[in-house]
Amino acid sequence: MTSLEERVADDPGPVVADGEAPGRLSRGLAFARRHRVILAVLAPAIALRLITMLGYRGAMWFPDSYDYVSGALTLTPNLIRPSGYSLFLWLLSPFHSLTLVVLVQHAMGVTVGVLVYALLRHRFGLPGWAASVAAVPALFDAFGVQLEHLIMSDTLFTFLLTLAVTLALWDKAPSTRRLAVVCLLVGLATVTRSVGLPILVLTLAWLAVRRAGRRAIAAGLVAGLLPVVLYAGWFSSRTHRFALTYSTGIFLYSRTMSFADCRKIKPPVDELPLCISTPPAKRERSQFYIWGRISPFHRLGERKFTPDVEGRAGDFAQRAILAQPGDYAETVTSDLLRTFRWHHPPFPDPDTYDYYLFQAHPPQPSATAAARMRAYAPGHLNTHVVRPYASIMQVYQRYFFVRGAMFGVILLAGLVALLRRRWAALLPWAVAVAAIVVPPTTAEFDYRYVIPALPVACVAAALAFRRDPALTAE
Repeated sequence: MTSLEERVADDPGPVVADGEAPGRLSRGLAFARRHRVILAVLAPAIALRLITMLGYRGAMWFPDSYDYVSGALTLTPNLIRPSGYSLFLWLLSPFHSLTLVVLVQHAMGVTVGVLVYALLRHRFGLPGWAASVAAVPALFDAFGVQLEHLIMSDTLFTFLLTLAVTLALWDKAPSTRRLAVVCLLVGLATVTRSVGLPILVLTLAWLAVRRAGRRAIAAGLVAGLLPVVLYAGWFSSRTHRFALTYSTGIFLYSRTMSFADCRKIKPPVDELPLCISTPPAKRERSQFYIWGRISPFHRLGERKFTPDVEGRAGDFAQRAILAQPGDYAETVTSDLLRTFRWHHPPFPDPDTYDYYLFQAHPPQPSATAAARMRAYAPGHLNTHVVRPYASIMQVYQRYFFVRGAMFGVILLAGLVALLRRRWAALLPWAVAVAAIVVPPTTAEFDYRYVIPALPVACVAAALAFRRDPALTAE
């Protein structure tokens, strides 16, 4: 056999010890064989996102998008919704590219599917095909892919929640440091979307239920509240009020407008302007009573999102719920059941629903909005539709999405896992339920609010089919 010295003499190029390159190759091939199913699934999932980027050059827009971009430029907290997503945009602002923003969001969407697969393989030992099936809904839901292409907070929120659940369940006995990171991620999700706050409470309750210990619970509490407190401090520095927004009470007020009867509520004099006399059967959808031209808030002055208005609206809403608990429960239940419909009828109204579609002529920023955002991406604000790629996504969205009834089956499977004492399903199932229940309870149902619940719901559902006695002991 030729010695290593002889090889050096014959070939002055780089020297690789015997077996090193073949070892790497064999390990790579072994990895590919072991994960061949998910690799086969990821290829078309990535292709879908590339087609989306080719078909809709730049980014797609929603009415909230303009506030998010403006917040990234001015570093000013928003009065209506938490500005965590604006801070994310600010981190990417040096590149002055909305294309980069949606590329990162599409990468997050793919990563969410990988996290679902990796958790089910690593922690729970599911076969590759089963773990890959659980990742399919998050990877191929057309509305999820479209949300990734919108300048909106939902993809970042979904990524943070899925990563938090993955780290929480990655080991049977996670360290205190790991649990602190989990709660920190949920805290970051809270300042991205306010629905994260009840999920943070659920996460801390989960630590108590699984008897993580006082030290772990204390670490989780501190880490989870850290982003929330820092954000509230930032908000206070600009508004002189320690809070996340000025909108909580206002949105809850809009929730009660489908049934609120001032004859039953008997509000104080300063809240009487918030009363309406329209019969409940003839009232508009909830959000109309915030944004509509004849919103009762116009009676309280020109500025809507102020501590005074929010306080009065919140107090009115609480009185309405206490005076009419049955009507409130019926309203919430009716909205929640929309989550499980087979079809996607336009809701809350056709104009809003259209923002969630791959359209032939997607909405573009107005001249005023474009002027305000020009510094973020000079010359690249409009969405440029390019065929045939855009047409492919338009057709794809008609047929390939997780229908409400399918999502209901996924949630039901997660509940079955709990009934079978698969206690590892508790956290992902509870997070999924909170993500879909909180919005219609506090504001209004919207299809995009279901997307963050989908990956973690699939994790819980997969555990219903795992026969492992060890899971019942957790």
